[in-house]
Amino acid sequence: MRGFLILLGFFLLLLFILIFPVISFYNGAISKREAIKNQFSQIDVVLKRRYDLIPNLIQSVKGVAIQEQEVFLKIAEARTKYGSAITPDDKIKAANELEGLLSRLLVIVENYPQLRSSESFLKLMDELAGTENRISVERRRYNELVREYNTFIKTFPNNMLTKFFGFSEAQYLETPEAEKEVPKVNFEDLRGGTKK
Repeated sequence: MRGFLILLGFFLLLLFILIFPVISFYNGAISKREAIKNQFSQIDVVLKRRYDLIPNLIQSVKGVAIQEQEVFLKIAEARTKYGSAITPDDKIKAANELEGLLSRLLVIVENYPQLRSSESFLKLMDELAGTENRISVERRRYNELVREYNTFIKTFPNNMLTKFFGFSEAQYLETPEAEKEVPKVNFEDLRGGTKK
């Protein structure tokens, strides 16, 4: 009987030694994946803030730049896409499209000096700049969490359990191609269009 208890104790200890790392991996992976989801929610909150600022910004520009209706319509369409986006991927795509259009709006603003002297416009631009900085910070945090999670599920021995439990690699938030392009500056416009 005593030998049976020793054998049973040894078997339970061996089972604990084998199961504990599996449980630890699973809980760690779940925790890291939830941190990524939480951080995406933070990004979503800041993107929503930007989404809410845009109509006020457009209204202040519309009165001065009437001939720029195409850009205003595209921004409205992009806002609608963002507002109706459900999945994180759809929200990211819509937010990236909106960022590109906001860049175009800022170019339009440069062509209308009377806008830059409007106090309400300047206040909106400050709020938008602050929001863009927050988006940048939240994206960086998100990508750090994605890196931690991906490293966690890819390192040995975790990589052996990753597929068994159905964990997959998380995607980084990448900079849209339109934002990677170097802006073109036309100094002729600054000199009043005169050429040498």
